[in-house]
Amino acid sequence: MGYKSPVYHVIAVPVEKIEPNTYNPNSVAPPELKLLYDSIQQDGYTMPVVCYYDRERDKYILVDGFHRYRIMLDYPDIYEREQGKLPVSVIDKPLDHRMASTIRHNRARGTHNVDLMSNIIQELHELGRSDAWISKHLGMDKDEILRLKQITGLAALFRDADFGSAWQPIEEEDG
Repeated sequence: MGYKSPVYHVIAVPVEKIEPNTYNPNSVAPPELKLLYDSIQQDGYTMPVVCYYDRERDKYILVDGFHRYRIMLDYPDIYEREQGKLPVSVIDKPLDHRMASTIRHNRARGTHNVDLMSNIIQELHELGRSDAWISKHLGMDKDEILRLKQITGLAALFRDADFGSAWQPIEEEDG
């Protein structure tokens, strides 16, 4: 049997069993958040949130859909109508691939927070991911990765970089 996308196995999960990830760089301005509420109020949840299931803790960790999740928590009318359950599409991937999935989802939709994005680059680097891996999996070019690394200001992010000698100090003779 061939591959079947996770969206064909959407499950209803109590919102109390869902928690946000610690790395999402996406943010939504209040007018757009209100529009999201209006959309969910009028049309219902038309897209599942994407989660990773942590078996040890029996929790679903958000990969994509934080703001849809927040609407459920912040608006009692939505919570009651949906009986406290969110539609969830589950992916089973290690942390670095979940982080990449979050970024791909966000980038496909629009903007994300630059400071948080640079923190993700740092964390992926600490997980042993190369610039080439980050470029391939997050859809970034080398210059963008460099800019995000520079924001964090951590020398460890550049330890694998090749640097040339820009100048050599000239010893002055005592005269």
